[in-house]
Amino acid sequence: MKKSICLYFQVHQPTRLRQYRFFDIGKDSHYYDDFANRTILKRVAQKCYLPMNELLLDAINRSKGKFKVAFSISGSALEQFERYAPEIIDSFRALADTGKVEFLCETYYHSLASLASGAEFLHQVSKHRNAIEQYFGVTPVSFRNTELIYSDEIGRQVYELGFKTMLTEGARHIMGWQSPNYIYTDPVQPKLKLLLRNYGLSDDVAFRFSDSGWDGWPLTAGKFVGWLKETEGDIVNLFMDYETFGEHQGAESGIFDFMRDLPGAVLSDGGMEFVTPAQAARNIKPAGSLSVPEPISWADEERDLSAWLGNELQQDAYNKLYGLTEKLALINDPELWSDFGHLQESDHLYYMCTKFFSDGEIHKRFSPYATPYEAFINYMNVLSDFIIRTNYAEQQI
Repeated sequence: MKKSICLYFQVHQPTRLRQYRFFDIGKDSHYYDDFANRTILKRVAQKCYLPMNELLLDAINRSKGKFKVAFSISGSALEQFERYAPEIIDSFRALADTGKVEFLCETYYHSLASLASGAEFLHQVSKHRNAIEQYFGVTPVSFRNTELIYSDEIGRQVYELGFKTMLTEGARHIMGWQSPNYIYTDPVQPKLKLLLRNYGLSDDVAFRFSDSGWDGWPLTAGKFVGWLKETEGDIVNLFMDYETFGEHQGAESGIFDFMRDLPGAVLSDGGMEFVTPAQAARNIKPAGSLSVPEPISWADEERDLSAWLGNELQQDAYNKLYGLTEKLALINDPELWSDFGHLQESDHLYYMCTKFFSDGEIHKRFSPYATPYEAFINYMNVLSDFIIRTNYAEQQI
């Protein structure tokens, strides 16, 4: 049997908050930095989304459909596409029309709802599934939780929502002697197939590609195919942020040339084939079950939840926000629900991370704030106003 290569990209743009001062609380309930959101989205569209979608469409056509890829696009990103650059949606529709691209389901707001509220998790998954059907005419059958967060309990919830395939991280502390290059099953729900990210090879592209000090530099498609061939197992899961291409790794690094050459280099080898997550789950026999009692993710060295809940600032914001869930369900106001969703975006908590060393540098690179403390203060000012609105709406019932 040929070795399977599963290529999956996460597409997400956070709804960035404007500078929201203490004196705005109770007076101004517009929370978002519309200028930054529009400017950044249009920049990333030109540098990444549009050229990469064109490149992938060409790869599918040149390979006569043998090249396949999967995407998960957050609802927050879809809303910004529709508002600021609808041509991005058209380019993803062109990919969907090939029948060779799988669109995955996730939480609509790229949130931590799977950890906080079963009802809110169900709401966001349903909302996202409906959005994918509306935009691309396909019903998602595979699931990717925010930041690849997974545990046995989350797996149970996902299976009960009707999914039989889920993506997560091949975290070393969970894998032990096992390899991420096989299909596994959830021990509680054996019909749920797990695809595990090969973080070494994924990060070679996503993080190390342009590092001239890296011993693998320069990375060519031919060299990478050699590494894929040497990898043991049935499947190599290459999962990464789509913004890797053109945004995190600039066009001058050669990343587009690499990606243009990769499909042909893999397929010409004769011993490998591209698969989507659903195809992999159908075609590859599981090697065993994998127990994950505590949540894992694809973030930072720890591969746990510490990128979002690792300090008291983050935990305070998280607890105050999700403490409103039942009250909001009773009020059931569409405008409050929308703001509640955008305030759940995991990025807000990510910006509050106080880690040092390499992980801390990555957090700083993606944060619009000078310090984690500024991120916390700004978010809590917004949340204070949101709580006032929620309490007022409750009194009107």
